[in-house]
Amino acid sequence: MTEHAYQLDILRPQSVNNTSPNAQWGTFRDSLREPVHRWFTYPAGYSHRAVEYCLKSHNIGREKCVYDPFMGTGTTNVVSKSLGISSIGVEAHPFVYRVARTKLDFELPLGRAAKLLSTIEENVKNKRCSLPADLKSTLEDIFPELVIKCFLPPTLHDLLLIRDEISQISMSKRYSDFFNVALTAVLRKVANVHTGWPYIAPKKIKNGSKPKDALLAFTSQVQLMVADLQIMKNRTADNTSQHSIFEADARDTSSNIEDNSADFIITSPPYLNNYDYADRTRLEMYFFGEATCWGDISRKVRTKLMTSATTQISRSDKRYELSNSLEKECPEVYEVLSDVVLQLSELRLLKGGRKDYDMMVAGYFNDIFLVLKDTYRILKTGSRALFVLGDSAPYGVHVKTDQLVGIIGQNIGYSSFDTTVLRKRGGKWKENPQRHNVELRESIITLIKE
Repeated sequence: MTEHAYQLDILRPQSVNNTSPNAQWGTFRDSLREPVHRWFTYPAGYSHRAVEYCLKSHNIGREKCVYDPFMGTGTTNVVSKSLGISSIGVEAHPFVYRVARTKLDFELPLGRAAKLLSTIEENVKNKRCSLPADLKSTLEDIFPELVIKCFLPPTLHDLLLIRDEISQISMSKRYSDFFNVALTAVLRKVANVHTGWPYIAPKKIKNGSKPKDALLAFTSQVQLMVADLQIMKNRTADNTSQHSIFEADARDTSSNIEDNSADFIITSPPYLNNYDYADRTRLEMYFFGEATCWGDISRKVRTKLMTSATTQISRSDKRYELSNSLEKECPEVYEVLSDVVLQLSELRLLKGGRKDYDMMVAGYFNDIFLVLKDTYRILKTGSRALFVLGDSAPYGVHVKTDQLVGIIGQNIGYSSFDTTVLRKRGGKWKENPQRHNVELRESIITLIKE
């Protein structure tokens, strides 16, 4: 399928820099080896190295404050804190927000953590000796089917015992969050099926899979996290930076964040790639009893996130039509997107899945328009906002997200923008006959507020 090319001059950015900073930018894999960042595998973001590089290259020092409206698990904020730079963060996903909050708690007293771990270990060892007569049926009464399929019964029973001990032993929320993040970190490691990114495959058994020692994995993870916090304490001994993070909606943070609060913004919003970010933590939320079905995930997570997936769409919902505000303030962008939406609405009728890409695109740009307005309010004059974005081509219709975001930014008040291409995307799918042949890219859009 060929690309539908835009003919409008507005899609010519003021500046395109093809000299990529990839050497300094790194990948999410870098964070898998870095203290604190490695606590939770969430590769839908950027590397800690990317944040360090951007802060350094833009001369953001200790007297500054950094804002990330799509904080995720806190990469921007953890890096800022480790460098003694104040930060603000917003995350709408409640589970992911709690992980970020825990990662930022460098001040957690470690002696108490070690004592609590010993108590958890002792209690679990005492209780694991007496398995229920019908262990499988007992577990099926507690957990949703997805959880049952991912673990062998003895392993899942140990995980359950650990979970219950964390909730039953007397400890402050800081510690229960800390131990629950440790437990979260080992869930997929001890599963006997493939649970990697981006999808869980319950029918795909790991080679040589045997029951994993969940308690040993949990203990090792806690010890790793304690060691990581000690490293951070040593790095930030004279740290006076302030960090405010909120479980909130990046489209409107006026009740949480004051005007002109940030000296620099670096963030990576959801890409327009039909990835369901709410589904990423379905296994974890099911395990901890925070959800039991698809509807729970939708109500507690999907409805809170900015639009980026067709799983969020209801065709009767007016929110997924291009907004009047976007038309009024960004008429050129509205014209381009109206054409895209029309093409997709026609194409979907020819496709077996009939995916709601048309409404997904409309909802995405309605939302990113609001995010840009809010970041403009928060950012100080003379400062910059960096958005890491990928373009997309649903049904082969090329949506030049980076350029459109830059133009929206200008229309709402940012004085200028430029584009730096980080890398090409989509090459690994080129052999898929169902895949379009549009060459995609990942870019940094830099918006300037003067």
